[in-house]
Amino acid sequence: MLIVIWILGIFFVLNLLLSGTVVFLERRNISATWAWLLVLIFIPVLGFVLYMVFGQNLSRRRIFNWDKQEHTYLQRAIFSQMKLIEENRSQFNNPLIHKYKALIYLNLNNDEALFTQNNSLSIYTDGHEKFEALLNDIKHAKAHIHLLYYIIRDDDLGRKIADALAEKAQEGVEVRILFDDSGSKNLSKRFKKQIEQAGGSIVAFFPGKIPLINLRINYRNHRKLAIIDSKIGYIGGFNIGNEYLGLNPKFGYWRDTHLRIQGEAVNNLQSRFMLDWNQASKVKISFKDYYYPTQVKYGEVGIQVVSSGPDSEWEQIKHSYIKMILSAKKYVYIQTPYLIPDDSLLDALKIASLSGVDVQIMIPNKPDHPFVYWATYSNAGQLLKAGVKIFTYENGFLHAKMIVIDDQIASVGTANIDVRSFRLNFEVNAFLYHAETVKKLALIFNEDKQLSLELSLNKYQSRSIVIRIKESISRLLSPIL
Repeated sequence: MLIVIWILGIFFVLNLLLSGTVVFLERRNISATWAWLLVLIFIPVLGFVLYMVFGQNLSRRRIFNWDKQEHTYLQRAIFSQMKLIEENRSQFNNPLIHKYKALIYLNLNNDEALFTQNNSLSIYTDGHEKFEALLNDIKHAKAHIHLLYYIIRDDDLGRKIADALAEKAQEGVEVRILFDDSGSKNLSKRFKKQIEQAGGSIVAFFPGKIPLINLRINYRNHRKLAIIDSKIGYIGGFNIGNEYLGLNPKFGYWRDTHLRIQGEAVNNLQSRFMLDWNQASKVKISFKDYYYPTQVKYGEVGIQVVSSGPDSEWEQIKHSYIKMILSAKKYVYIQTPYLIPDDSLLDALKIASLSGVDVQIMIPNKPDHPFVYWATYSNAGQLLKAGVKIFTYENGFLHAKMIVIDDQIASVGTANIDVRSFRLNFEVNAFLYHAETVKKLALIFNEDKQLSLELSLNKYQSRSIVIRIKESISRLLSPIL
């Protein structure tokens, strides 16, 4: 009995010490701090383990290092663009872009996100079409292929990608694959071996120190990028796996959004890949060989490639979302698999709606993570009270991460509207300044509405007591989900 008391006393002291660490040493969001304190207090033993796995804070050190000369060049270009905006001398292809120069300036200042205008793009919402295009671009690659995906599976689609990459590597094309060690934890040795034996390179991001075990659940690389020959770039929500072709019965049809970009913005996708690769790989890539301006005239789509992650003091993508929402005059269309905004973004959505802006948000009708789904449902209920229209997508699983504003600006990328994307994962989005492209995205949203059901306030308020309990628990845990 005395031993039990001693053990409980030790855990009590450990809990006090850990609670003190959470409150005083880690610069956390207040809601996340309270959520962890609740876990530690009410689950004293398991809570300690959960905190060690999920709760450790990444120090604010710079983990992505530029080549000094290249970064100097980038900073000069950033300074030049900011100065032109400050002095109202920016040369925009479309006069409408002048309305959003404050957003462009924010992304320049917040994330060193160069604004480029010599771009064209294609939009993919179906996995078959996206991967058919990617495989075709891989087939015609001449110099290099760079892939970064959160999830890569060794299934039918994964085998097609691996075979195509191995063939190009054998031809002498430089092939580099970067995958997240947690998201792709089941990626087989066979897949890796095939790439390496063909002459390609494949590396894991933030691998576990113990084989087959990775306790670093947070701080995952959630980005999805593909760059071919510095001429073509892909960015969006599709990972590599059969479910993204709609072949998983659990999810059914997989509805996502992905962009294929040609033009100067590809350089910025390339630099993002290279920074991530050089952090993860012992064999670094020289920026001199791959980062160069595009000379060919592609189009007039304005693009900023904005990255965010837990290594940064600023939540760059979230700040840009808020700026976009508060700039809206007519409408805000949002598609997201998870709707777990912090108070600042939640307030921005409420303010926009209460100001007469038509705010419409589309979420899945089924969960891939139960707690996250019920937290999403709870937040949907709050927004309904402010007049926001909520739709549940009924034609499979909605995984798209898209915001469209007033037929003029939009964002497509990897960041969900949740705390994990804004603070805990490494993300990347393309912010688009081009009316024709944005109108296409708005049309896609409205077409998806035909396959969705509107969640009314009456229907939400009539939910069962069981759902209310699920929501309440999930809402309390939402800052750390």
